[in-house]
This record gives sequence, C-alpha cells and structure tokens, in this order.
Amino acid sequence: MRTQYCGQVTESFIDQTVTVAGWVHRRRDHGGVIFIDLRDREGLVQIVVNPDTAEIFAKAERLRSECVLKVTGKVIPRFEGTVNPNMATGMIEIVAQDIEVLSMAEPIPFQLDEKNVSEEIRLKYRYLDLRREEMQNTMMLRYKVTRAMRRYLDDQNFMDIETPMLTKSTPEGARDYLVPSRTHLNKSFALPQSPQLFKQLLMMSGFDRYYQIVRCFRDEDLRADRQPEFTQLDIETSFMEEDEVMALMEGLTKNLFKEAIGVEFDYDFPRMPYSEAIKRYGIDRPDLRIDMELVDVADLLQNIDFKVFAAPAKDPKGRVAALRVPGGAKISRKEIDAYTKFVGIYGARGLAYIKVNDLSAGIEGLQSPIVKFFPDQVMEIMARVGAEDGDIVFFGADKAKIVNEALGALRVKVGEDLGLMNGEWKPVWVVDFPMFEEINDEGDLTAIHHPFSQPKATTEEILNHKNPEEMLSKAYDLVINGLEVGGGSVRIHNSEMQAAVFKMLGITEEEAQEKFGFLLDALKYGCPPHAGMAFGLDRLIMIFGNIDSIRDVIAFPKTQSAACLLTAAPGLVDNTQLADLGLKYRKPVLAKTS
Repeated sequence: MRTQYCGQVTESFIDQTVTVAGWVHRRRDHGGVIFIDLRDREGLVQIVVNPDTAEIFAKAERLRSECVLKVTGKVIPRFEGTVNPNMATGMIEIVAQDIEVLSMAEPIPFQLDEKNVSEEIRLKYRYLDLRREEMQNTMMLRYKVTRAMRRYLDDQNFMDIETPMLTKSTPEGARDYLVPSRTHLNKSFALPQSPQLFKQLLMMSGFDRYYQIVRCFRDEDLRADRQPEFTQLDIETSFMEEDEVMALMEGLTKNLFKEAIGVEFDYDFPRMPYSEAIKRYGIDRPDLRIDMELVDVADLLQNIDFKVFAAPAKDPKGRVAALRVPGGAKISRKEIDAYTKFVGIYGARGLAYIKVNDLSAGIEGLQSPIVKFFPDQVMEIMARVGAEDGDIVFFGADKAKIVNEALGALRVKVGEDLGLMNGEWKPVWVVDFPMFEEINDEGDLTAIHHPFSQPKATTEEILNHKNPEEMLSKAYDLVINGLEVGGGSVRIHNSEMQAAVFKMLGITEEEAQEKFGFLLDALKYGCPPHAGMAFGLDRLIMIFGNIDSIRDVIAFPKTQSAACLLTAAPGLVDNTQLADLGLKYRKPVLAKTS
C-alpha cells in the first residue's frame, strides 16, 4: 500500500515516484494550492495538490485533520524560502498524482498540538492522544529500550521464559488482584505481583540464566510513578555471586543508557551501604545530584532543657539531625511554613530552623526562634554542619524513621526548588540492606525486600540473633537520581535457612506450607545458589524521557483511582457470569440523604 514512511522521504528520493500513507496532520489552502502535512509514526511530509488536477484537488478540499490518506506522487525539492531545516523531510515535498481517502474523520475532541488538554480527556481518547508526537516518541523509546534489553541478555546467554499469570495468592507486600475460579468454586487465582517464586523454581529446574519482560499486578494506592499493572524486566541467575550479578546488571544499565539516549558511563557505579544512605540522606534511594546531607547533632543536645530536642536525643530509637541548605537564608517565612506543612506528611510535628546571617557575629548573627534554647551549643552545631553566611539550617527531632523520611524528602524538595542539582546522571548501588525491620512496638518483624533474600548469617545465627533488625541481607538496589530503577538479592537456596527466616517473621510451619509449600518442597531436591534482579521498565522510560508521570510511558494506563477511562473498566459483570463463579451481585449501598 505504501513504498515509504512519510518521515523517511528525503532528498535521496528527488524525481522518484513514491506512495505514502498516514493521517492529515493539517491542511492549508494557499491561493488555490493546497498543502497537506501527512503524518505517520516516522514523522511528517508535505504533500502539494495543484488545482490543475481537478479530481484530486476536489478530494483535498474536503479533507480535515485526522483523515487517513494514501498518496502517490513525485518527490521534488522545495522552492527557496520554503525549506524547513528542522524537519527530516524539510528539503522536499511530494506533488500529488493520486489521493485515495481511506477513512474520513469527524472533528476530534482536542487538537493534537494543543498543550493544555486535561489528562481525563487524554485518557478517555487515548487512541488520539497516542498520535501526538511526544507520545509516539515515548512509545518508540520504550521499544528501543526493550529491544536493547533483549539484545544484551541474549548476548549474555540468557533465555526468555514465560511464567504463569494465573497463580496462587502469596504474601509479597501488597494486595493481590484475585481471579475467582469457575471450575473450583470458592477458590481464586491471583495475578502475580512478580514472577519471584517461579523464577526461583526455574533455577531449580536447571535454566541457569532466565529473563522475562513481564506484566506484574499490585492492588495498592497509586501515585505518579505507580500503576496497578506495570512492566518489569525480570532476571535470575544460578552459580553467580552477589558481585558478579551486580556487575552484569551494571553492564546492562550502561548499555541501556547508551542505546536509549546516547549517554555513556566510563566509571564503575559507586556502592553505598544502606546504613550510610539513611544516615547521610535519610532515604535508601538517595539523589546524589543534591550536595546536601543530614548531620547528627543529638550528642550536643541531650542535656538541654528544650525537650523537643532533648527527648529524641536521649531516645535510642530517636534522632536529631540538621540539614544545611546553601544560600537558603533567602527562603521566606511563607515558604518555611509551606515546608513545615510538607514534612508533616511524613509525621514531623514541626520544622525548626536557623538562618545564618553573619557567623562572625556569633549567636547574634543567627536568626531563629529556637536559638535561645541552646545558646551554648548552637555555634558548635553551625561548625559541625559547615554553615556559612546566607545559609539556612533545618532541624528534625523525633523517632529516627520520622526524621529520616521528613528531612530526606525535604532535602530533595528544597534542592529542586532552589536549583541545587549538580550533574545529570548520578547512579549508585545501595547494598547491605537490613534483612528485617520492626513493624510495631511488640517487635514483630517484616522482610525489608522479601523473605526469600539470603541473610548474611548462618541458620543458627538467624535463630539465635538477639537483635534481628541488625542482621544484614545480600540485597542490592540500583538507584539513579533518587529513583530506584531496579532491585534484587541473592536468594535462600536451602530449606533450613528458609524455614528459619519464616520463623523470624512469625510465619508458622503450617502457614509456610500453605503459602509456599511448592517452593519449600523444591528446595529439598537440589537447589543451586541463585540470585537475581528486576528492573522497573516504566520507571526507566520515565528517566530516559525526562517524563514526570508513569501514565505517560504506558500505552493504555489506569487513572490514579485504578480506572480505565477509555474502556470504562472496571465495570459491572452480568449476574449470569457471577453465578458461574459462585458469586452474587450486590447492589451498591446508597448514602442516606437528609
């Protein structure tokens, strides 16, 4: 039907007859000559329709935006003064010899080059939204990245193997999407949150290098970088140590940057222990472009009368930390109030600060309502954080978790607001994660990554450890510019250690057998040491394309309330279908009105 894509007709085709097909991007009538910009996925080409071809000209007069055409014509150079050097086809145009209207288009609900179209409209008419140049470019970028993933892993002797979409519900940190079974009434499948258990089983089956670009499903509250169904690159290897896996995955990441956006790294990615990341940045995915760090000052404030600082300074689970913001003294009181409200999201009960106007004047050169509470310590604090004239120093004092999350988030927000980002790409491996963390005051534990990660301990040490929250795991995350793009771990490969970890998590033998019996059984029949990693494909595309919302890197995404505006899903299901599943239709409960 066509000989070339519109965007690929260049000067090399001059004096040739070509056939192109696509959508009318715009139509212009210039003194009897009609110009049509015809668009396909590769770009635009200008079609010229002269009035001396009456039949063709009559067709062109009836066209509107988004009509679908097939055009045959001769490629000629553009006249001087009409050349468009910003277009790949800007040196030529096609003189139409025949136009076939393949499909007429009604007036569309928004223009494709319109900037302020609401996301609701864009998602409702997603098939139109996807025609826009930026969306076409993003989908092409996504394809290039997945192609590069496959090429790299194929070259490294990995096998692409599918795993089930209908599986067993297992506790993996988020709610499952359930699929009731018709043939097994009152029982349900679950859509996989990840292929974690199946890829471990593949290692036990002898497929020592597996990968899969796979859809995953989690029924959780959404945000700008989260969707109920998302895509990840899933990888697992056998007979490889932690460092070997990380080196292989770092090579993959560097290859993706080069293939996707032409960025090359000529250095090894730095590694940072989890404890150091939390201490310096308050978060396990630090954005290293921001040259600001949290500084502990609790030791200087334990004996002051100001209980807001003294109490958490004495608390073994508390923290008092300072965050110096270079040039931050210019931040207004109104902006400080806004930052105070911001850290409240993370549980902080306030945001203390000191503006540094003139250090040479001592305490008199500091501006703050809190200086009077610790006058003997304040200058030592200023020296410890490296304060200079014109800075502001923010303080967090509370449970360590609250201080870390609040100041960690504030660091990024202030860094963005004040333009304190240094460098374009800052990758870092975060390693040595704790195996467990406490989830309540009773000391109940949960796994930081998942219960299949291998601790840096023996089975006996796990069962006899007096402070299990201090135990480390062989887990690793790859962080780029403050975003976790991938994470993985060395897995447990013997049943005794797996049972010990389940016991630490309060999972009984009966519950373990019910939830993970197939895995525990498989561990008994010769399991190789194995390790793996998963990359968030959607998040990688966000980074490569400098895109803020995950919904703009997925062809057909859900809204923040997990609905599809295009198809009106989820929807009501026919009672007959429900009956087949042993379910009954329940009428929605209407709110009472007065």
